[in-house]
Order: sequence, then structure tokens, then C-alpha cells
Amino acid sequence: MKPRDLAAYLFLAFAWGLSFLVLLHVVHAFGWVGAVTLRSFVAGGTLLLFAALRRRVLCFGPRRWPFIIVGATTVAGQLIGLSYATPRIGTAMAAILVAAIPLFSMVIAHLWKLEPMRTQGLLGLVSGTIGIVLLVGFPAVPITPDFLFGCTASLLSAFCAAFGSNYASRHLQGIGSLEVTIGAFLSGALMTLPLLLAVPVPALPSWTDLGALVVLGSGMSALTYVTYFRLVASIGATRAISVEFAVTVVAVLVGALALNEPIAPMQMLGAVIIVAGCALVLGLLPFGRKPNLKPVA
Repeated sequence: MKPRDLAAYLFLAFAWGLSFLVLLHVVHAFGWVGAVTLRSFVAGGTLLLFAALRRRVLCFGPRRWPFIIVGATTVAGQLIGLSYATPRIGTAMAAILVAAIPLFSMVIAHLWKLEPMRTQGLLGLVSGTIGIVLLVGFPAVPITPDFLFGCTASLLSAFCAAFGSNYASRHLQGIGSLEVTIGAFLSGALMTLPLLLAVPVPALPSWTDLGALVVLGSGMSALTYVTYFRLVASIGATRAISVEFAVTVVAVLVGALALNEPIAPMQMLGAVIIVAGCALVLGLLPFGRKPNLKPVA
């Protein structure tokens, strides 16, 4: 891996890992719906400004429906799940469950005939499922309805991310990653905007709250997406998506050190099993044939 690629990989790991901590602040200030809507508008606006400064002519193609589907899943569904779940189950649990995205992606890709399900991937799916059961079934905190709702929201978030990525790979081929990302963020923001009537912003945000929102939307959403797509082009999708494992490690450490979040031994075992299962799915272990994963659009 070239130094530039390594720097991008580490940037993504720390930016996405620390984003859970910033997300907690933004959700507290703007509510879990406001956090999604405003974050998406900031991210989409940042990328539009980026394109204008680069004098990039954006070409979205003639079809709008695929952008709506990707925005509804990859942005609205994924971010709503994360924003709702993280304050309820903690940054570490949310990050570990997000690492299950490759497991869902493998099943969807197989059902849509985008890639075959090999023995190695099937073993990874079984391992990941066992890990999720251990993670949710043996927490270090009491199992309450709020905790279970949070875990469910986090898993739905991971499923939405996997569904949207595969849908984009299937229906938005030939559209630039910048256009796909802008379209997804802005359409997702417009979809969640009416929900603010039901879950309004709780209070007038401070300048610190606005700063956290800009950091989350511009730095930890827009900039990371651009960096990720460049990394995919440089080192390939399989190696690039493995950054999710490093993200989980950073988020778990942040949760334990900065927020004093407890993690039970059985949960740690579940986390290790999930990571191993995802590594099998991605073909990152030194045996078996590596799957031909497509870049996330």
C-alpha cells in the first residue's frame, strides 16, 4: 500500500470511528431526526460546493428513481438507524453492529446474482450471525426494550447500507461517485425533512452544536466519501471496505476510554466472531478464493 493510500485508510478509520462520538453530540442538540436531515443537507451542500470549486460538470443521467432508492436506504435508512441507536446502545455496540454490513451485502449480492455465494462466504455469514447473537444476547447492561429497539435500529441501519450499495452498483452504473453521493445525500435529506414535524429540534442550538454538525456533515460524511471512493479506485473495493474493521476498533476504544461504556466478555467474543465472519466474506483471510466485490457507489 502506497503512503498516500495508507494515509487515506487511516483517515477513514479515525474519522468514521470518531464520528460516533460527534454523532452523540449532534443527536443531543438536534434530535435524532434533525441530526440525519441537517447532516445530509450539509454533506450534500459541501459536495456541491466542492464540485463548483473544481468546476466539475455534474451529470446525473436521465433517471431519478435510483437516486431516490439509494437516498432512502444508504442515507435516510442508515443514518436514522445510527442516530436512533447510538444514544441507546452506545458507540461501541453501534459500531460493532455496523461492521455486519458486509454480511448483509453478501446475501443481497447473491440473491440479485451480482456475485456467487461461496463456501468461505457462507462460513462468514454463519460466524457473523453467531457473533451478533452473542453481542446482543449478553450485554454488560440490562436488556431493556430501549436497548433491544436500539440494537434492531442498528442492524436495520446496516441492512439499509448494504441494500443501497448493491442497488447503486446494479442501477447506477456509469454515474460518477460524486453525483451518486450528492444525489443520495440530498434526496435522503428531503425524505427525512417532514419527520421534523414529529421529532422537532429540542432547543435552539449553540455555536458549538452548529460546529459539531458541520464537522459531522462536511468532514465525517462528505470528505470521507470522496476519500473512500478514491481509495477504492487505488487499492480495490475488497481492501478498502476492510476499513470497517478499523472503524470498529476506533469506536470501541473511544466508547471505552472517553465515555466509559462497559463491554461484557461475551460481547467481546461476539465482536471478534463478527470481524472474523466479515473477513471471511471479504476474502481477507489467507485461504479460500477472494470474492469479486464491486465498489460501493
